[in-house]
Amino acid sequence: MLKNSSPRVLITGAQGFVGRYLVDALQAQFPNSILYTDRIEITDQKAVEKTITDFAPDTCIHLAGVSNVNTARQNFEKTWQINLNGSLNIGRAILEKLPACRLIYASTADAWGGSFKSGIPIDENTALAPMNTYAASKAAADLALGAMAFDGLQVVRFRPFNHTGPGQNPNFVVPAFARQIAQIEQGKQPPIIKVGNLSPKRDFLDVRDVVQAYIKAACGGYKIPSGAILPLCSGETRSIKSILDELIELSKVKAHVEEDNNLVRSVDIPIAHGNSITANKIIDWKPTVPWSKTLEDIFLYWKNKIHSEN
Repeated sequence: MLKNSSPRVLITGAQGFVGRYLVDALQAQFPNSILYTDRIEITDQKAVEKTITDFAPDTCIHLAGVSNVNTARQNFEKTWQINLNGSLNIGRAILEKLPACRLIYASTADAWGGSFKSGIPIDENTALAPMNTYAASKAAADLALGAMAFDGLQVVRFRPFNHTGPGQNPNFVVPAFARQIAQIEQGKQPPIIKVGNLSPKRDFLDVRDVVQAYIKAACGGYKIPSGAILPLCSGETRSIKSILDELIELSKVKAHVEEDNNLVRSVDIPIAHGNSITANKIIDWKPTVPWSKTLEDIFLYWKNKIHSEN
């Protein structure tokens, strides 16, 4: 795949958290690119086929899906319909209508699930063992698209670890902490921070680093084997408690931390870590945004947002 200065890129989920960063980065790095960012009903096979045929993308970056563990659990059928069937609709449409198009699939490290219990850093050869509806639906699509590579689908499967940044929904842990602390700082809530389990250790990335991996695979001219699996992680783990402590330190607020049973997962794993050696080798990717900057930017975002709501 040659590097293209004016690529035609179809993005599903362009209006979402990651999608907005991806669109901005693509427009900045490839100002002559032609992007399709309209919402696509990916569960409608005919609509997907028409979009693929009419727009004729060089590459499709598939981000759309149910991405929150609790939301997926509460919407079981919808989650499977979107995350699995929607992804299959895209894969089939590309394979049948535009086989030269490269599909970039945003899977998830959560699909490894129980395999993290070994305590050994995972890589692309580690078996999938999802432990929740979200992870299972993403893993199923991941495997199905990988199988379609043997039929000729040009697909690259990314499995990113937790990624965050300014603008992420506060249903996720880092913005949930930042939002509460900013509200306390501005007198919008009592000095009590509601938390779930603080002991798990996770590998966090900045969303701006994650979208760079997608862009490199989509438009960077790299030769990537079809069906390739590329884990994305920093290689460093940090406890959820340490993240909370860092955000509190940024704000200087004094607050009581209180566990909320509604925020505690029924099944959790102590530590999730891996390596992204393959992504570095194949697309020359590695994270570049310091974690301290990620937290500072998230906290500033919530400070400004809450202040503007006054």
